[in-house]
Amino acid sequence: MILLRRPVDWYNANAETVAEQYESLNPSELHAWMADLMPEVPANALDLGAGSGRDAAWLADKGFEVVAVEPSHKLRCIAQRIHPTSAVHWLSDGLPDLKQTIRTGASFDLILASAVWMHVRPPDRQRAFRKLVNLLNPGGLIAFSVRAGPSAPERHMYRVGEGEFEWLARGHGAYVERTRHEDDQMGRPDVRWMHPAVRLPDEGTGALPLLRHIILNDDKSATYKLGLLRSLCRIADGMAGLAVRPDDEQVIVPLGLVALTWIRLYKPLLEIDCPQSPANVRYGDRLAFAKAPFTRLRSHGVSSLDLRVGMRFDGAAVDLHYALRDAANTIRNMPAKHLRYQDGKPVFAVLRKTAVRPSGPVMVDSTYLWSFGEMSIPWRIWQALQRYSVWVEPAIIEEWARLMQNYATRQGRVLHREQFAPAMTWNDPTRDVSLPKGRAEVLLDGGRLHCVWSGRALSTRNLDVDHCLPWSAWPCSDLWNLMPAHRNVNQKEKRAQLPSASLMRSCQDRIMTWWEAAYGSEGEGLSRRFSIEVGSSLAGVGRSKPSLDTVFEAVLLQRARLRQNQRVPEWPGGKYARQQ
Repeated sequence: MILLRRPVDWYNANAETVAEQYESLNPSELHAWMADLMPEVPANALDLGAGSGRDAAWLADKGFEVVAVEPSHKLRCIAQRIHPTSAVHWLSDGLPDLKQTIRTGASFDLILASAVWMHVRPPDRQRAFRKLVNLLNPGGLIAFSVRAGPSAPERHMYRVGEGEFEWLARGHGAYVERTRHEDDQMGRPDVRWMHPAVRLPDEGTGALPLLRHIILNDDKSATYKLGLLRSLCRIADGMAGLAVRPDDEQVIVPLGLVALTWIRLYKPLLEIDCPQSPANVRYGDRLAFAKAPFTRLRSHGVSSLDLRVGMRFDGAAVDLHYALRDAANTIRNMPAKHLRYQDGKPVFAVLRKTAVRPSGPVMVDSTYLWSFGEMSIPWRIWQALQRYSVWVEPAIIEEWARLMQNYATRQGRVLHREQFAPAMTWNDPTRDVSLPKGRAEVLLDGGRLHCVWSGRALSTRNLDVDHCLPWSAWPCSDLWNLMPAHRNVNQKEKRAQLPSASLMRSCQDRIMTWWEAAYGSEGEGLSRRFSIEVGSSLAGVGRSKPSLDTVFEAVLLQRARLRQNQRVPEWPGGKYARQQ
């Protein structure tokens, strides 16, 4: 079972012996590890490195329509003689290209890669994995069986690490559903087998296949389509509070927010001269959105971390305004214009408005961001971005990195991943708790302050500031998410867990008392910042100043979303929390 030309001669020379060995094993026992993962028939299967035809015939007997790929001519002849069946279609093809298989236009519910992957050279594996993912139907499975142990040098086997499949899957919008380890069924004591099962998620609406097509297959003369998708991914994941759902078919977000997120993503990449098109050689050169106002943001000292909702801009206000305008125009005229369904309708419809030039400081709030216009996102795509961002965003980043390296190569330079990886990392506000801690200390001086989780009296010696929704699951340091907590409760019990819904309900009065005391009566500045941050990151709150009851319900909804989508472990409260 092999797909590379270099070892094919060995398999041709040993075809009879290899076929006899393969046929001595029962495929039902050999592949029992994945029996509960296989798709229901009728379905299409691709058997890579089909060898003697044992597995292809087994799949055909189960009701699969099978394409069997085997580059060894002698093994193919033996297989077709041993297992003559019209349900198996044979191809002479091989990884990492799979040219003949791709030309058939077929797609598969199951890809069986048994004793194949260790023959793929490590430099070719990313490209090979990409080919396999592109051949999968939504919800499809790639079942790998990878050998570990000594082998004859002429068979050209390379080491495969278990973490490799996790990394490859994340970069291509897939996930490892299961990994099993087994002894060798031929009784070789120095041979072990690893079985990773890689699944392509499918939410049942067609949104994920559309997103994957845009990310992996759609023609791109620049990174703009990826920039738009990642901007929407970031908004859906962390800024859903600014979205409006006018009906069951769509979600509308402020065009200014899309432009702000766009600039925040591109700015660090341009500052280290990562090309965003073949013609983009220097900072902002030949990029429609990177005009003089965008360039001047550097002279104002504006960093990408400053480009977020709730920030106030004074000296940089006008340049920020026009940089957002240029980004909004680029988004409307380029990626949003060219991303269309087969019937010609745009995927992301844009309604552009002319935002009034600021005469003074700019507060980046919802009113200001809506003044640039709006973008309509199909509900099924918005839902997929929210639920599956853990798979979608890494795929966007991986393709974006590939394009930049390709553009750099065409410009005659080498761009290494370690050069741009930090610039592609989304940096949320730092884990800064100094402001709420300062407010807590002021309240301690003026009276009593209590742990929101246990009700215990706090002092300067035992005061901690806790992320209600844990930073490890959702890096958000908005004021509403930071709570005064007893150090024992925070560090010994709650830690990186989600408070359970029942615990939060029991602590509602203390949480709301803290919000009111810390931010409600501390002047317009903090109160407004609290409301802006709430409206940006929590869905369903609305644009006006919300009641604390409304904020609390929105926090509960976000808690449920993290629990459902990321499976964050729950904390029901412990011995310290019960000491009330």
